[in-house]
Amino acid sequence: MSFTGLADKRILLIDDEADILNLLETVLRKDGFELIDKAVTGQAGIELCQKNNPDVIVLDIMLPDMEGYEVCQRMRNLTYAPIIFLSAKSDEVDKLLGLGIGGDDYVTKPFSTKEVLFRIKAQLRRNEYASQRMDDHEQFSFGDVSIFPKTGEVRKGKESISLTAKELQLLLLFAKHPNQIFSKSKICQAVWGEDYIGFDNTIMVHIRKLREKVEDNPSHPKWIKTVKGLGYKLQTRGNQS
Repeated sequence: MSFTGLADKRILLIDDEADILNLLETVLRKDGFELIDKAVTGQAGIELCQKNNPDVIVLDIMLPDMEGYEVCQRMRNLTYAPIIFLSAKSDEVDKLLGLGIGGDDYVTKPFSTKEVLFRIKAQLRRNEYASQRMDDHEQFSFGDVSIFPKTGEVRKGKESISLTAKELQLLLLFAKHPNQIFSKSKICQAVWGEDYIGFDNTIMVHIRKLREKVEDNPSHPKWIKTVKGLGYKLQTRGNQS
């Protein structure tokens, strides 16, 4: 089955071997991918993940500053994007460890670039199918707040909440990606479809109004958190509904 829409899918490649990064990038671009980020250290990969919100991550286990396992665990606080491990370690215990800490697939070195490409597309296809299955009965919730995208209805407990179109889009952005930090620039692009310049106050006002409607105590928000110097996120980990 063919897969379309590759140009707008962002791939993050993390490997300390420049030759491998360049080879994978070449293969991906030939197949239609255009948004490709590369990192040669774990820390750089984490920063790119936080900044650019990739759709799939290809992660080497042996990195100069930290093991790929640690990188995976730290990125799981930022994203639910599929993570494909690359490793020279072929023992079953290593594969199980990688999958057990949050990885989605495991490819051993030396590898075929076609195999890596296939596995990336397989992860994208799986996510697309999951989204399509969810569409008919799509609902998001946190705490006592429930969101019904198809009808635009939002409830807090048993009461309906009246949101503007932009407030609803902003809330959905957070609800679809819980615990993921969104910079003001990303929020602006996703909700307003505009560059960030000039929107700083607009975003802050919308965040404040949203908190007034969904938080029990807007001055001390439990759910919509400000991450100093980085942006905002819907924090569900550690919060009890």
